[in-house]
Amino acid sequence: MSDRPLIEIRDLSKVYSTPEGEVVALDHIDLNVHKGEIYGVIGMSGAGKSTLIRCINRLDTPNTGRILYHGQDILTMGKADLLQLRRKVSMIFQQFNLLMQRTVGENVRYPLEIAGVKRRQADERVIELLKIVGLEDRVNAYPAQLSGGQRQRVAIARALASDPEVLLSDEATSALDPMTTQAILSLLQDINRRLGITIILITHEMAVIRQICDRVTILDGGRIAEEGTVDEVFMHTKSEAGRRLFGAAPQDPQDEPAGPALRLVFDGSSVDRPVIATLVKEHGIMVNILSADMKQIGGKTYGQMLIRTPEDEGTKLAVLRFLKEENIPVKEVNIQ
Repeated sequence: MSDRPLIEIRDLSKVYSTPEGEVVALDHIDLNVHKGEIYGVIGMSGAGKSTLIRCINRLDTPNTGRILYHGQDILTMGKADLLQLRRKVSMIFQQFNLLMQRTVGENVRYPLEIAGVKRRQADERVIELLKIVGLEDRVNAYPAQLSGGQRQRVAIARALASDPEVLLSDEATSALDPMTTQAILSLLQDINRRLGITIILITHEMAVIRQICDRVTILDGGRIAEEGTVDEVFMHTKSEAGRRLFGAAPQDPQDEPAGPALRLVFDGSSVDRPVIATLVKEHGIMVNILSADMKQIGGKTYGQMLIRTPEDEGTKLAVLRFLKEENIPVKEVNIQ
């Protein structure tokens, strides 16, 4: 990734007027998205996520602030520049938005038709795009004949037709079942890695962020509650909104165990290492696990585990020594 952000959002605010009064959807938002990353924006319903993404592609216009793309403010662009922007910053939606009376191939070809691409060249591009999403054998099928996951794949292929630099995903997996969601996220990750396309992913699901995002911003009531790498936000959650969505370890003292315990923190460096099993099998130390909250992020293990502190001082020291050798952060808690 380059040092200069691909997209820079500065002091962005959006206020809607309603019969009940003004609604602040975005409140002085500042964030950077770098070329080649998968950037997640997460928050509960009404947090301002969709408003933010609609401002980025100018489907909505903020009241104040700037949105810079390659250093150019898209809010001051004329029609010609804005049209070019929308070709380079493409979008996929929750409800697919396919043309039901057109075949899969015709749906994917539609942006190419608008751009004036010749039929033969467009047909070749359609097959190329459908191969990327694994649907080349459904070129003549209609959307009604496809599953939800297949429809979203068609929508992704169509979004790629203009050879975009940025792909905006607005809750693109929220209408899908968990297995299909995993498949679509894997596809987006593959597109990011193979084609180098920057992805901004809007979601309310923590699992989506954990699976594929590099960095994340948590929106809460139109404001940024927290931002950073997924690792940082997950392991060192600071905000209440972040704790609701990401917290890996109890933040409240009353959540601590009712006796001496050791808190082990898995920060991603211990991937594929059976730490507790090794402690039991190779060192003969029995472990009483009180609780565990473990999650996978990018193929690595994160979270925390509470184990009862051994009553024997020698055994306790042996456990602490072993964990230190394994580079597992450990803290003694609730010592009475």
